[in-house]
Amino acid sequence: MHRLAVLALAVVTLTAGLTAGAAPVSQAKPVGGTACRVFPADNYWHADIRGLPVHARSRQWLSHMSTGVDLHPDFGPSYGVGPDYGIPVTVVAHTHPKVPVRFIYASESDRVRYPLGSDTRIEGGRNSGGDMHAIVVDRGACKLYETWATRVRDGHWKAGSGAVWSLGSDRLRPDGWTSADAAGLPILPGLLRWNEVKARRVDHAIRFTTDVTSRHHLWPARHDAGSKDSLRYPPMGARFRLKASFSPENFSAGARAVVRAMKKYGLVLADNGSPWYFQGEQNRHWPDRLVADLKRIPASAFVAVDTSSLKVSDESAATP
Repeated sequence: MHRLAVLALAVVTLTAGLTAGAAPVSQAKPVGGTACRVFPADNYWHADIRGLPVHARSRQWLSHMSTGVDLHPDFGPSYGVGPDYGIPVTVVAHTHPKVPVRFIYASESDRVRYPLGSDTRIEGGRNSGGDMHAIVVDRGACKLYETWATRVRDGHWKAGSGAVWSLGSDRLRPDGWTSADAAGLPILPGLLRWNEVKARRVDHAIRFTTDVTSRHHLWPARHDAGSKDSLRYPPMGARFRLKASFSPENFSAGARAVVRAMKKYGLVLADNGSPWYFQGEQNRHWPDRLVADLKRIPASAFVAVDTSSLKVSDESAATP
């Protein structure tokens, strides 16, 4: 076929795909060890929030969020635990054996078999206590499996709850369902990953926690686990943007890439925990300098933004 004809056919094919509603492909770094990108480019986690208005309740929420502290990177060589600090990501082949899991919150869990086994890395270790998240990516199907309170007892897998996502889809969980996070959201898209920071290409919002939240959630969050009825406290799914005026003076190149992401994509409140702790993957390559620099970002440099204009559908995380 003539070269021009081939080009024309490619354009027609691409246009047809977009017309049919095919989700745009994210150009971000894929999960290490896979060709899987974390959700389509139009997904909420990838939305540029620099132009969004400050939320009407921003000051109220922040007044209950310990804004006198600096941010805490909840990963890397901190507290002497080195590479064991952070949430590990396990990558498996599509042929990996799948096992049944017994859930505490079974009615809000995806009750399918999960690709768990002796190779599954659990946050903090298998006998650590704490959240004990397990994040598993099936690299063949680009499918994400997440659990918390993940344990093996007498050869049987148990967890608090379990959730499964297709990484190529914007579909949300049913409203009211939890996940491995209190917000009912996936954890993986909000984790800082070493390969993207190293490449200076962080193109998503970052998951973080605070200690006192309301019993409400904002799209695309599906669940909440707060202790306050008042709307003056932050809800799950609230999104916060680092002010453009914040200057990362003398920060390392990697830390500056994270700062840029916090200004463009922000932070998403995803779980209850220590105030202004934000999460990254467990990885032995995190530099001391980067972690130290990120500890110099003040919580007071953030505002809450109104993300209501990003919603296209109640059941989808796609954005305009």
